Amino acid sequence: MSQALNNDAPLMSRNMLAVIVAQFFSAFGDNALLFVTLAVLKNQFYPDWSQPILQMLFVATYILLAPFVGQMADSFAKGRVMMFANSLKLLGALTICFGFNPFLGYTLVGIGAASYSPAKYGILTEITSGERLVKANGLMEGSTIAAILLGSVMGGMLADWNLVAALVVCAMTYAMAVVANIFIPRLTAARPGQSWHFAAMLRSFVTATKLLWRNGETRFSLLGTSLFWGAGVTLRFLLVLWVPVALGISDNKTPTTLNAMVAIGIVMGAAAAAKLVTLQTVRRCMPAGVLIGVMVVVFALQTSLLNAYLVLMLIGALGGFFVVPLNALLQERGKASVGSGNAIAVQNLGENTAMLLMLGLYTVAIKLGAPAVATGVGFGAIFAVAIAVLWWKGRR
Repeated sequence: MSQALNNDAPLMSRNMLAVIVAQFFSAFGDNALLFVTLAVLKNQFYPDWSQPILQMLFVATYILLAPFVGQMADSFAKGRVMMFANSLKLLGALTICFGFNPFLGYTLVGIGAASYSPAKYGILTEITSGERLVKANGLMEGSTIAAILLGSVMGGMLADWNLVAALVVCAMTYAMAVVANIFIPRLTAARPGQSWHFAAMLRSFVTATKLLWRNGETRFSLLGTSLFWGAGVTLRFLLVLWVPVALGISDNKTPTTLNAMVAIGIVMGAAAAAKLVTLQTVRRCMPAGVLIGVMVVVFALQTSLLNAYLVLMLIGALGGFFVVPLNALLQERGKASVGSGNAIAVQNLGENTAMLLMLGLYTVAIKLGAPAVATGVGFGAIFAVAIAVLWWKGRR
């Protein structure tokens, strides 16, 4: 039996708790599996430049499925869409676990993730609204970052200990996410009865993209979050090559613990954004975006592990303060115009196109033999300039 939206429910309602728990397990699996699969590639003697290719395949699924997954999220109960998506992630983890091609298995996880994203963010607009939406996004980001923190560290530690055991843990985590999704009440579909013809779905997605792009606020959000996640995924891979060069450490654990410091910082930044930023004052987050790029440049020049921890935590805090309000703005404005699921699908297209382009540039740089430190400085500078230009244009 479907349930209707209850905007009077407290922020930490049963619905919200079920969503947060399901998101934790799903994000934990995503982050643990990434580092475990990277260890599999090392163990099977794949070249260094193949590592970002793994993530590029994952990202490509978001781009190719963007016209369809938003409509799927809005046409069915979003909790059930989340359960289906996590089942696909479980299948991908099992594919790698049983010795099949790791690129195939990780692509299956990517298909599940692309299907999951519009539903997990879109459901927030169905269980809360208004100014509480920023706080709900803070809770979602907090759950996600806690999962990134634990998943990244556990993935690296387990990969150093036993690869098979690490893969089994990843599969079990996705299984727990599927179980958690069962406890999300079946909410009423946001936009049932839409056409499932390929051409009609594509036209609908193109129309939604145009509507969001023409609106100054949603365009601002789309560009800001796309730049942030494009830079973020590049930094994650840069760490894997930067650690041995700058710190002289060659294990799997150190890059994951450095990623964990970013995660801790994002929790802090998300909490600050929930208290200091509203939907009416979203532009307060832009200076933090510029400072992210500056601090990435500072980080690339570090040679001390302790300093690297501190700088990455600061980068994470700036990132949380920057991206949480932009997500809330897009969800709120998108729900009123094209549907929250479609809005997130358009956002995913932008974010993952940025990821694909930045990972492509990173892969070319590594293949051409560019030093890890110089690559980090370059990406940080480009990010800072891009956010500054976006901020300047938005104020005109």
